[in-house]
Amino acid sequence: MRLLIQLVNKASVTVDEKVIGKIDKGYLVFLGVSDSDTKEIADKMLKKLVNLRVFKDENDKTNLSINDVGGSVLMVSQFTLYADARKGNRPSFTGAGAPEHAKALYEYMISEARETYSLHTETGEFGADMKVNLENDGPFTIWLDSDEILK
Repeated sequence: MRLLIQLVNKASVTVDEKVIGKIDKGYLVFLGVSDSDTKEIADKMLKKLVNLRVFKDENDKTNLSINDVGGSVLMVSQFTLYADARKGNRPSFTGAGAPEHAKALYEYMISEARETYSLHTETGEFGADMKVNLENDGPFTIWLDSDEILK
């Protein structure tokens, strides 16, 4: 599982010219799923996401979590996080999970963020042609790969 996390002042997702997800301060999370990912991996990655201390405290140090600052999450599925461009110029996406499996884990992550961690969580639309708009804060971007995080 791969998460590309961007701290944002605001972000939104539009499908067919309609805004379907919108947040203010928080995380824009692009989520990629592989066929080997499980709910257990999703749980560990979500826990890591929620507990990251990347928001500034009163001393201007990155020491606060998303819950500490009352932030929100905009979670967007993105199979292209599994792009493999090592050979040639056209990326291969064979490392991305099958759509049914990926959608199930994407929806699971959303549900757990809302229910287990009480995070205000907005979403994109799985498989849709989405337009993502954001105002990056920092910029501050973090890459989490379960193959590295959960060794």
